[in-house]
Amino acid sequence: MEKLLLLEDDISLVDGLEYALRKNGYAFDVARTVREAKALLERGAYDLLLLDVALPDGTGFSLCEWLRGRGGKAPIIFLTAADEEVNIIRGLDCGGDDYITKPFRMGELFSRIRALLRRTGKAEEGQTLCSGGVTVDLLGGRALLRGRPLELTLGEYKLLCLLLRNAGRVVSRQRILEALWDQNGNYVDDNTVSVYIRRLREKIEDNPSQPRHLRTVRGFGYQWDGGQA
Repeated sequence: MEKLLLLEDDISLVDGLEYALRKNGYAFDVARTVREAKALLERGAYDLLLLDVALPDGTGFSLCEWLRGRGGKAPIIFLTAADEEVNIIRGLDCGGDDYITKPFRMGELFSRIRALLRRTGKAEEGQTLCSGGVTVDLLGGRALLRGRPLELTLGEYKLLCLLLRNAGRVVSRQRILEALWDQNGNYVDDNTVSVYIRRLREKIEDNPSQPRHLRTVRGFGYQWDGGQA
């Protein structure tokens, strides 16, 4: 399980982020000042940092510079209410990896978190996902069914990866909605989930009307059953 550090002093935003982090399966610590964040960083390592810019005793920029000066390599996303170019440049120049402007969609934030964890090799234990005759090459961004390439849209690919990572577990429609939000935060509605499920079944199931792998769990969501390929 990846562990994140959240540095944010807005209590209402912290509450929402804590809920979303738990729901997405991340372990995390919360700091509300630069001092608290430094104390946590001195006690242990984190896989990714979410840093607010304006804080009671300093800035996220100064914490980033302090961490990089000590050799810290964890990726950093700045949470900022200011989208002026000077702030963006400063955040990236001081060692940050990405930024997101408040208010933001949770789906977009978690998409960026996953992208940074993948880039730093923290999100995947291996380079492939294999189940039910399906193989996903995570580095190459391609999927195979019994050795033959699958022609998938980006949304179908993201959905397939989510299901394979959670094989045997029920994935809620809400979690799928969050995974399908694009990098620009464009909204994907509930009907779109059904469309993606149907199209994916048509591409991976021998009989889409009686799926063996991508199963519906009524009232809860969907479940990937590797079973017999």
